Amino acid sequence: MRGWHEGLRVPIVAFAVFAGSLTPESSIPGLAQITRDTGGQILMGHAAYGDWHRDKPGLRRRITAADLPRPYATESASNASSVVEPPPGAEPKVPPGFTMHRFADGLENPRLVRVAPNGDIFIAETAAGRIRVMRAADGALQPDRNEVFASGLDAPFGIAFYPPGPDPRWVYVANTNSVVRFRYRSGDLRANSNAETVVAQLAETTGGHRTRDVAFSLDGNRMFISVGSASNAGEGSRWKLWRDRIPPWSEQQIHEWEKQHGLGAAWGPEANRADVLVFDPDGSHRRVFATGIRNCVGLAAHPQTGDLWCSTNERDGLGDDLPPDYVTRVQGGAFYGWPWYYIGSNEDPRHKGERPELAGRTTVPDVLIQPHSAPMQITFYRPPTAGTAAFPADYNGDAFVALHGSWNRARLTGYKIVRIRLHDGVPTGEYEDFATGFVIDDHNVWGRPVGVAVAHDGALLVTEDGNGTMWRIAYTDFARGKN
Repeated sequence: MRGWHEGLRVPIVAFAVFAGSLTPESSIPGLAQITRDTGGQILMGHAAYGDWHRDKPGLRRRITAADLPRPYATESASNASSVVEPPPGAEPKVPPGFTMHRFADGLENPRLVRVAPNGDIFIAETAAGRIRVMRAADGALQPDRNEVFASGLDAPFGIAFYPPGPDPRWVYVANTNSVVRFRYRSGDLRANSNAETVVAQLAETTGGHRTRDVAFSLDGNRMFISVGSASNAGEGSRWKLWRDRIPPWSEQQIHEWEKQHGLGAAWGPEANRADVLVFDPDGSHRRVFATGIRNCVGLAAHPQTGDLWCSTNERDGLGDDLPPDYVTRVQGGAFYGWPWYYIGSNEDPRHKGERPELAGRTTVPDVLIQPHSAPMQITFYRPPTAGTAAFPADYNGDAFVALHGSWNRARLTGYKIVRIRLHDGVPTGEYEDFATGFVIDDHNVWGRPVGVAVAHDGALLVTEDGNGTMWRIAYTDFARGKN
């Protein structure tokens, strides 16, 4: 399973390796289709799965629910990459017209990054229990101020400014099992008050997935919190011990539970987990917004449509190419399958026959990502008013997602930044490699992307927690006349 170990250099394997046999690509029906259009190469079907060898800026992929292999078509691999020092001259690859520079280094486990309305850059240093803030002039290639905004936090990850808009009065921080906030005035480089607890407890159990993100609706009336599962797929020891003690629930008991916790919601040690929760901004009126989302690492509201989006790490242990991770609009009241089903009505074989009434009631995510890529933060591109590094206009409104990288796959995948293509706020189902080159060979990487945010001047900021660096991607080819 992916959890707290997402930020460490050696993953923890929390389940047995399954036996299986390799399935030739040609034997999987409905796959192996490659097409091209004017936007460049699109890999579809089985060809879209691939690995790091094929990654390059501009390469596009589209995976659909019809492209999924059967469970255990391959063995469940344990192939943890080793994070090494960057080779001399190492830098990520980006599309023509873009440049990428190292913006900061020496960070400790830098994870999610968010930019304040005034342009200050807030970074969660999760393992260190603190929030760091940097300040840089527009166009600068490194910060001129670097301060600790707050410390003594419990594995902080999510950061949000409230109320939304140009003059927030609070900085919210999602700890691993609580939400706190600090009073804030634009330009504060250090918290000017103690942390105020907004939500004292998010879930009844701790451990497992520990990243929590926080986002507000555009009107500021709702606060969304993502809470990942305690286990990989509800097959862990805590789940088994709980089930062995409690007789199976009746249909009436399940019905009563779901009235309070949402369709398909798990119970026992997984109660109130694998969910997106919603509160009033002061932490009151807690309710469940959506269920069955194994680990929604990144949350964001689309700046035009207001839709809530989530980047999700799906379960492990079913083979190299199953199930896809995903990025999706989160529908209120929807059930996304975990732990009983995945990507629609595909039943997890580890829960065969346990919840037949849920078949056909699961929501299929919008954009399926190569399995085991580990999507992390998501952000939407918004052009600055007068930015020196603004991206071409066709990027406006599209999403960027950081892929932290695989361990449960024979050949490495992820370890890059991808662009999610949208049309008027609606996803096309495709995603595109944007920044690649963090992988050295089949076993070694020098960067594991986590955070992604748009800077005040229109550049894209990227954190990677392998070597503790932040990068700045800017568009500099003004000769093309796209700005």
